[in-house]
Amino acid sequence: MHPLQKPFALGVLLLAALNSSAQSTATSIPPAEAQIKSAVLAAPADKQAGAAVWGYNQNGEFTMLRKGTNEMVCLADDPNSEGFSASCYHKDLEPFMARGRELKKSGKNFQQIFDTREQEAKSGKLRMPAQPSTLFVLNAPKENYNAATGEVKDAYLRYVVYIPYATAEGTGLPLKPEAPGMPWIMYPGTHGAHIMINPPKN
Repeated sequence: MHPLQKPFALGVLLLAALNSSAQSTATSIPPAEAQIKSAVLAAPADKQAGAAVWGYNQNGEFTMLRKGTNEMVCLADDPNSEGFSASCYHKDLEPFMARGRELKKSGKNFQQIFDTREQEAKSGKLRMPAQPSTLFVLNAPKENYNAATGEVKDAYLRYVVYIPYATAEGTGLPLKPEAPGMPWIMYPGTHGAHIMINPPKN
């Protein structure tokens, strides 16, 4: 694996598991309104108002905070995470994301989660999107997140487009970025094949 791939892979394929643990042990849970406000910042502006949002209730339990009216699903920041991380993805990725959360809760590590989902996707047990589907990931230092208001400063937005079983040869994409912001393909030929786009940081 290229040295750039593993950090991005952990951030992408385990994102939902890390953001969506079944129960948080945080002593202070942000208000639902603040969680929703910050979670949808990961989505395109025209998708934010209608996105479904999952986050944490005051008991620290992972739960739906708002039902959606469009195709986007957003995950609020985990109060126990070291940094701020929110994500939004197309609803067709929900089976994939939910399975990752389930496997993470059961104690599986990154490679075990990947291998299990690969096997289940190939067998048809795990349904993957039939078309390219996007994931947006927003990160910031924890001190840049106001948990009371939901405001986030100086956040970094990364783009991922899942294209299951696509290959470098079939797409023309490189296996690593050769310039800042250049799209590249990770895990080609697998259920987790996706295009990574990491805009240059300011």
